[in-house]
Amino acid sequence: MEEDAETRKISSSFLRDHSYATEADIISTVEFNHTGELLATGDKGGRVVIFQREQESKNQPHRRGEYNVYSTFQSHEPEFDYLKSLEIEEKINKIRWLPQQNAAYFLLSTNDKTVKLWKVSERDKRPEGYNLKDEDGRLRDPSMITVLRVPVLRPMDLMVEASPRRTFANAHTYHINSISVNSDYETYMSADDLRINLWNFEITNQSFNIVDIKPANMEELTEVITAAEFHPHHCNTFVYSSSKGTIRLCDMRAAALCDRHAKFFEEPEDPSNRSFFSEIISSISDVKFSHSGRYIMTRDYLTVKVWDLNMENRPIETYQVHDYLRSKLCSLYENDCIFDKFECVWNGSDSVIMTGSYNNFFRMFDRNTKRDVTLEASRENSKPRAILKPRKVCVGGKRRKDEISVDSLDFSKKILHTAWHPSENIIAVAATNNLYIFQDKVN
Repeated sequence: MEEDAETRKISSSFLRDHSYATEADIISTVEFNHTGELLATGDKGGRVVIFQREQESKNQPHRRGEYNVYSTFQSHEPEFDYLKSLEIEEKINKIRWLPQQNAAYFLLSTNDKTVKLWKVSERDKRPEGYNLKDEDGRLRDPSMITVLRVPVLRPMDLMVEASPRRTFANAHTYHINSISVNSDYETYMSADDLRINLWNFEITNQSFNIVDIKPANMEELTEVITAAEFHPHHCNTFVYSSSKGTIRLCDMRAAALCDRHAKFFEEPEDPSNRSFFSEIISSISDVKFSHSGRYIMTRDYLTVKVWDLNMENRPIETYQVHDYLRSKLCSLYENDCIFDKFECVWNGSDSVIMTGSYNNFFRMFDRNTKRDVTLEASRENSKPRAILKPRKVCVGGKRRKDEISVDSLDFSKKILHTAWHPSENIIAVAATNNLYIFQDKVN
């Protein structure tokens, strides 16, 4: 976005065939790892697909940056809770990577009830020459063993294996909406509608409840937890957002149960904007700390807000994502779109923020220049190295030839999940069952 919005190019896009796309193929989360070399997606069918970035080769320097499938595995299966007569979907709600400590990669994935820790590792050698087994793996007759052999490692084709290392289950009564790895890398938290639990990676059979907003009488319930995240540097601090549009910052040093927040962020409502939909559209669908830890970004239905941790009474920046939908809230309520949960992400330097919209549009806001751009992730411009053209939506009046009318937007095409490479201008955008990867123009 520094030079011109038109210079954003497509590096590659992972397209599943539309004609065969099923509900299970819909991408439900996208996440880069800490180096940006790997990109993981989870879908409604409980699968995790990991893409790896190609290394640059001398004869094809421009191929650097392309992401190819590295590993695919089934993370969660559909289950049935017999006590509550409830089906538990296999859909992956969130994926979070752990920083890489050795040759293997570790990631957390969660559905509505169960968090799993996966180890993804490579194997290019296999042991041969066992004493008690033959080459096919069958046990040999001990009386036939006359010599002692030393097993050796022989090279084999590279294999990428994903193995489940831990399963953290039975701790949530309600649906898990967030998981967040702490900066101590020993603990993580999982949040559902009414509670947040703190886990140790080594302990699967118990967690500590650190937030509980469940009222004694459920009829008095006025708000639910919508998202939660740890501070990137301070392991004692975390935030969680609510359906009432408020954000609470909690300090785990103050008490074991963080029922009293350290800070409370809320913007006073403008009475002139009050409507039947005010409460619904003020619900926060995502909250993210900036990489620096100084700011938090929140996404509600119509806006993205940036808050300074030192100022609780109002956000320092507010960006309108799709203000032209204000007049359409009635029909969006009828088709349930008003309850869509859009995510938001920072770029590596916290200077640009990105979030999704309808019609496969996604928006970028440059915090320094205050410029913004609307781009579209669609099959038409998904040819490699195609240049993305900024899109404009017109509201009433005369429509220019490049503009699209607000009445012809497709609300079934929505970009809820996006991710930004931690250090480079590479973004991943999930549009229903397609993953698009865009990067800044490479000279």
